[in-house]
Amino acid sequence: MMEALLLADLVAELPAAVRLQRLVATLRRHFRCGAVALLRLEGDHLRPVAVDGLVREALGRRFAVSQHPRLATILARREVTSFDHDSTLPDPYDGLVDSQVGEPLPVHDCMGLSLHVEGRTWGALTLDALQTGTFDAAAREALARYGLLVEAAVRITRLEQDNQALRLSRTPGPESDDGTPARDDAEIIGQSAALQTLLHELQVVAESDLPVLLLGETGVGKELFARRLHRLSRRREKPLVHVNCAALPESLAESELFGHARGAFSGATTDRPGRFEAADGGTLFLDEVGELPLTVQAKLLRALQNGEIQRLGTDRPRRVDVRIIAATNRQLRDQVREGHFRADLYHRLSVYPVPIPPLRDREQDVLLLAGRFLELNRARLGLRSLRLTPAAEDALLRYPWPGNVRELEHVIGRAALKAVSRGAARQDIVSLPPELLDLDGPSPTAPVGAIAPASIPHGPVLPLREAVDAFQREQIARALQLHDGQWAAAARALGLDASNLHKLARRLGMK
Repeated sequence: MMEALLLADLVAELPAAVRLQRLVATLRRHFRCGAVALLRLEGDHLRPVAVDGLVREALGRRFAVSQHPRLATILARREVTSFDHDSTLPDPYDGLVDSQVGEPLPVHDCMGLSLHVEGRTWGALTLDALQTGTFDAAAREALARYGLLVEAAVRITRLEQDNQALRLSRTPGPESDDGTPARDDAEIIGQSAALQTLLHELQVVAESDLPVLLLGETGVGKELFARRLHRLSRRREKPLVHVNCAALPESLAESELFGHARGAFSGATTDRPGRFEAADGGTLFLDEVGELPLTVQAKLLRALQNGEIQRLGTDRPRRVDVRIIAATNRQLRDQVREGHFRADLYHRLSVYPVPIPPLRDREQDVLLLAGRFLELNRARLGLRSLRLTPAAEDALLRYPWPGNVRELEHVIGRAALKAVSRGAARQDIVSLPPELLDLDGPSPTAPVGAIAPASIPHGPVLPLREAVDAFQREQIARALQLHDGQWAAAARALGLDASNLHKLARRLGMK
């Protein structure tokens, strides 16, 4: 009966994700266990491809093989490997098995099987049970038989993806054997329709040499998408050079981009190539391009129009072959109207604009990303298990995420540190409740402008000037944290001119 169900799914025309999800669900029902996971080996990590019975954020985790001895043991053997309830090796899924009551559940029995495709290790299949003795000798023998069907499902998914690429009559981008995009840029995590549409669009435009303008709020991961564009392009073997335009002093911006000759200015003791020459044949990523001074914008326009640059202090132009990817969190149209950005440069850069959706528009991707950051912090802090409570999951889904993925990363890291500082033991299954997340979004039930009595802080009333200064320090510190210490980005988030923010910070004793 079991073989018939698996074979039926193998011959059915199903999307890759659906086929693999049905496979793990069928295995879980047959073995009557708590959870089943199919994991793809990518470098030194195992990435969950399909899971059944684990918490929602498990798909976002990346399990470093060196940090999980059970997974390493399973990968090292060709036969079924089982771990009894009294095994001293930590289980990677402790606390991650889904529970209707919301309490973390430790795994008692575990077995797994390494999977191989075309003679190479593809990944692993793991089964976990909450009851001792679930996986007896008969269960292990059955898993050995079914392992061949699981490997067949992986092969079929790969062949279907190859056929799809041939039908499109185009060179396919790098893909994993389960038919999903390869994850050597593993930070791009998510399954939402908005993200999948974006990834497809990037794959289409990557093969052209058109300039691409990535548009999106601070913290959405524009650099990661730029890297993906380069990796999928025909220039993938050439350099990708990243320039943070917001960090370029106006006096040095021209030299950084186009290079300089010896003696061009005080301190120029040798000839030096710029970022354009470093990216010759490859891709130049101009991050925060809206921050470029107007004087440099004119020379950038010439480079884009003619494919020529001129080192500072020389008269001889140089030819360069560079594909431009630019990114900004500003409304460049508004800057053009206000005279802060050249209209001709804007039109040259925005040949193909690509809006990147904010995290609040990516459905439940927030939980997958949270899983990624939870696993990173679990490993960093040396914890047995780190998870979210159901209430914390709901809080993450309700929060509007003004700082997007970067803010989520900081929220999870800060909550994990708080949990440890408040006495969480390394051998515990550590659950993060919503209060540790310290989300300051508005209550969905409170009317706008209303101040609930419980929200009024306790303690002595401060003089208003001191209270205002304290609040300003807190907001500046928060903006700097969300923007990785970049003062220009923090100033934009706070609605201030950068020079005014520096002055205010000095007055408040923050500089």
